[in-house]
Amino acid sequence: MAVAIRTTDFPEGVGTPMYDGVNAVLDDPLVSAFVVSGVASLFVAPLMYRLVRQDEEPDAAMRAAWFLLIFPTAYFLHIGYTESLFLALVLGSFLAARTRHWVLAGLLGGLAALTRINGLVLLLALPAEAVTQWYEDPRVERRLRPEWLGIGLVAVGFGGYLLLNQAVYGDPLTFLQVQREHWFKQLAPPWEGIASAAGWLGDEKLENALLYGVTELTAVAIGLAGTVYAAFRFRPSWFAWMAGNWLLFTSTAFLLSVPRYTLTLFPIMVGMALLARDRWVLVALSLLSLAGFVYFAARFALGGWAF
Repeated sequence: MAVAIRTTDFPEGVGTPMYDGVNAVLDDPLVSAFVVSGVASLFVAPLMYRLVRQDEEPDAAMRAAWFLLIFPTAYFLHIGYTESLFLALVLGSFLAARTRHWVLAGLLGGLAALTRINGLVLLLALPAEAVTQWYEDPRVERRLRPEWLGIGLVAVGFGGYLLLNQAVYGDPLTFLQVQREHWFKQLAPPWEGIASAAGWLGDEKLENALLYGVTELTAVAIGLAGTVYAAFRFRPSWFAWMAGNWLLFTSTAFLLSVPRYTLTLFPIMVGMALLARDRWVLVALSLLSLAGFVYFAARFALGGWAF
C-alpha cells in the first residue's frame, strides 16, 4: 500500500514514507501507524529536555518536557498521526544545529520536511541559528562554513516528498488538491482564516461554537503570544520557527486543527516552564493543561471531533 498524502491531510496514521516502510514489513496499516508514532514519541521528551538544557537550567528543561507531554493535544503523540515523528525530527534538528552538527541538522530537517510541509520552516530557523552562532562567540573565526550547506538537505527532503507524489499520483502537488477537496483548505491571508473561525462563534450549536470557534481562536492567540514572547526571550531560530509556523497555520481560508498543530510549537512549552518557576503556577498550569488533555483525548477516543 503506497500512500503519498501526509497524515495532516487525512486523520488516519498513514501517509509518510516511514509509515510505508513499516507497513511493508507489518502489512497492517493501523498497526504500522501506531508503531511509527509510538516509537517516535519515546524520543520527544528527552530531545526537548536536551535542547532546552542548552540555554536554561535543568529544572526549567524538565518542566518544558513535562508541559509538552501534558499539552491539551499531546494525545496526538501516541496515536497514528505524524505529530510525534515530526516533533522528534524537528527537536533533533534544532539540537544538532545548536551543538553545531550541521549535516545532521539538515538530515533530520529533511526528514521532517518529508513528513510534513511545515518542516520547510527549518529553512528559516536553521540559518537563523547559524547566524546567531556566528555573532555570539567572538573567538570563532567569522567565515562561511561548508558544513552549513547541510541545511540544504531540508529542501531535498521536501523534494523527495514531491517526487513521491509524482510517482504515485502523477502530480507532485496532489497534496494541495487533497487539502482543498477534503478539508476546504487553500492559501489565503491569515485574517480570512481567523474570520472563518470567528464566524463559528455564533453557531446555534454550542459544540460547533466551542470546537470550531473558541478553541481554534484560542490556539491562534496562544501561538501569536508565544511568537511575540519568543522574539524577545528565545534564540532567533526559535522565533523563526514560531513565526513561520503560525503564519502557515493561519494562512488558509478555513481554519482547522490549529490546537493540534500548536503542539509542534515547542517554545510555547518552554515559555510555560519559565512561567512556572513558582510551585503554585506550576500546579495551576499543569491542572489546566491536564484538564484539556483528558477532555479532548476522551472525546477523540469516543469518536468525536477533537482536531
